[in-house]
Amino acid sequence: KCLTCQQVKVEHKSPLGLLQPLEIPKWKWEKVTMDFVTGLPRSSEHRDAIWVVVDRLTKVAHFLPVSMNMSLDKLAEIYTRGIIRLDRVPVTIVSDRDTRFPIRFWESLHKAMVTRLEFSLAYHPETDGQTERTIQTLEDMLRALVVDRGAKWESLLPLVEFAYNIILLLFKWLLTKHFTVVNVVPLFIGT
Repeated sequence: KCLTCQQVKVEHKSPLGLLQPLEIPKWKWEKVTMDFVTGLPRSSEHRDAIWVVVDRLTKVAHFLPVSMNMSLDKLAEIYTRGIIRLDRVPVTIVSDRDTRFPIRFWESLHKAMVTRLEFSLAYHPETDGQTERTIQTLEDMLRALVVDRGAKWESLLPLVEFAYNIILLLFKWLLTKHFTVVNVVPLFIGT
């Protein structure tokens, strides 16, 4: 630990201070997070990545097959068709500073959509932990289906998205119904 090293090396320590939570959305698809799953085998449609977009309120996700070589116009079209058409234009989007997609793409997209982009900071993966967890689940589900059925990942993606979202919503519905309709015996809680 010479003086030069101390002055020029990047710190990899925990960030100082307390974590600040993101604001809780008031409406579905008002605030979303997004990230990319990359390094997938190239599909017959020449896709090699999945664009994961998650609603921060409901946790519902969309999994959009993309290629890392797609033009910015094509990505904007996929975003419009896959997110905006089905849900709405989000007010804010949280994303990491993915170097595969230039800042001008995000800036032009958000300027056109009148949304606010919030980048997560380097070495702060907890900012977008919700999307990271969704990606882990997506990869597990997709891997299991590819191994079980022997099909190509892109053909299974709509099924995985449906299963992910329906299980999530069903679980929330059952939890709500269970605790609001049924009288829970205190003996069974916390034992």
